[in-house]
Amino acid sequence: MRLTWVSGDVKPQQVRYGDGKSQASQVTTFTQKDMCSSILPSPAKDFGWHDPGYIHSVVMTGLTPSTQFSYIGWSNRIKFRTPPAGGFKELTFLAFGDMGKAPRDASSEHYIQPGSLSVMEAMASEVSNGSIDSVFHIGDISYATGFLVEWDYFLHLISPIASKVSYMTAIGNHERDYVNTGSVYLTPDSGGECGVAYETYFPMPTLAKDKPWYSIELGSVHFTVISTEHDWSQDSEQYHWMSKDMASVDRSRTPWLIFAGHRPMYSSSPLIVDNNFVQAVEPLLLEYKVDLALFGHVHNYERTCAVYKKQCNQIPTRDGNGVDTYNNTNYAAPVHVTIGMAGFTLKGFLPDVRIKLKFLLFNGLLVIQVSSTIFV
Repeated sequence: MRLTWVSGDVKPQQVRYGDGKSQASQVTTFTQKDMCSSILPSPAKDFGWHDPGYIHSVVMTGLTPSTQFSYIGWSNRIKFRTPPAGGFKELTFLAFGDMGKAPRDASSEHYIQPGSLSVMEAMASEVSNGSIDSVFHIGDISYATGFLVEWDYFLHLISPIASKVSYMTAIGNHERDYVNTGSVYLTPDSGGECGVAYETYFPMPTLAKDKPWYSIELGSVHFTVISTEHDWSQDSEQYHWMSKDMASVDRSRTPWLIFAGHRPMYSSSPLIVDNNFVQAVEPLLLEYKVDLALFGHVHNYERTCAVYKKQCNQIPTRDGNGVDTYNNTNYAAPVHVTIGMAGFTLKGFLPDVRIKLKFLLFNGLLVIQVSSTIFV
């Protein structure tokens, strides 16, 4: 389990955890030279730069899964819950995208996500109950977009949660995209950060720098997490990786396969879906029998039928309480869920979209409970 924090001190710091274990931190940072710019000035490199200090990281080893332990280092003693190891039956996690942050004083930031405070309060309530094993934030993390001090605001906002359970992330357009830097989409959405700040603050178990795709197993779930902002075409490194990763899943060990990335394949919001992305990657989801696909980017909540190539292959049954049940005993297709409703101002819907089964317009998050045979 990796623990990360920010300090003004470059010297390694000690973390004590568990039953007397101790580990010295690895220290890194990034500089203004690491930021991107173009003919036009960018916030990150030219007028929004803020020294990030030093990012310390410790990998705590020898921990028992699904167990609470405490650690102490730069702060007071904190209690942390480890998630279940792959192959265990039960898992409960929170999932959302596009949260960002909001100050109590709205004059102190350039880009505010008004729903983030209430969503954080809801997460804190869930985590305090002791039932949450992990958190997944599917892109558009802080919305600092080149005004680097706002990463500090975001990290402070999530600290009560991210210090107590694992906080997993996927990269989004507002972390990576910038013209002529290798991102698929040639927009200035990262404000010149080009993924550098994100990958330094959130070191996921990826292959290498600027290759922010990875997989993990928690409980009965195999998670395949991709970057929609990096090349996903059929000849790309990422495409071959995701195909190999999903092909390797042992369904007797992790019977559920969840696919996650930032930009959705289905949305009732206009001009959102990249059909080239869908044509390249969607067949892999059907081939490897992905159960659930989680996306952000669109600032609302939508859930589809079991869908492939814009056709509903299976409709869930709905009980008297309005609860939908998808029967994957006879697999039909992935269910796609857009969960970009965690903070940003919400988007409306187009009417009469055939594949849309459930849609909600509120700031919030998804709570998913998984056993070896059922999702809730």
